[in-house]
Amino acid sequence: MSDSLNVMAVVGSLQEKSITRVAVRHVADGLEATGCTVDWLDLAETNLPMVNTDTTFGSAHYAPLKARVQTADVFVLGTPDYHGSISGALKNFLDHFWKEFTGKLFAPMVASHEKGLTAHDQMRTVARQCYAWSLPYAVSFMEKEDVADGEIVSDKFRDRLEMMIRDVEVYGGLLAAQRRVDLTGTDPGFLAQLRK
Repeated sequence: MSDSLNVMAVVGSLQEKSITRVAVRHVADGLEATGCTVDWLDLAETNLPMVNTDTTFGSAHYAPLKARVQTADVFVLGTPDYHGSISGALKNFLDHFWKEFTGKLFAPMVASHEKGLTAHDQMRTVARQCYAWSLPYAVSFMEKEDVADGEIVSDKFRDRLEMMIRDVEVYGGLLAAQRRVDLTGTDPGFLAQLRK
């Protein structure tokens, strides 16, 4: 296994001109510039069927996506704020997996006119329920004020994204390195349950 950080950048907006996509792309590009490997998953381009626990895990689409998720050390998760919640597209992606997120880092991003705090809380809840870690702060942004015409237009928001890029690389790297040790070691840590 490579020691480089593997990041899955997930766009949970289906809009053609999505500000979520612009912000997630900025972070993905920044992480690639630091040497991370980024796997881009735009749910507007990937027709991901709704989870049905009777059939999904044996479906043709599941195994290839599961392999990509298992490879990832970090998940940059972008969503619009819909009624104080995450998008159905992102929720459906998250519903496909559980143990595959264990011990990994979530980096949530929310496009919202009201700070997106409840959407952030829901992604932190998913992280906790799947035994993943989450960045301790929220990155939210607004149309026109932060992102306009397919570009980041706010210096303050750009600075916040640079902070996220740095923290994902540093803390994602620390968690990934420890996860590898825990999965191959003999210490009685939480990840011992996933050893083969």
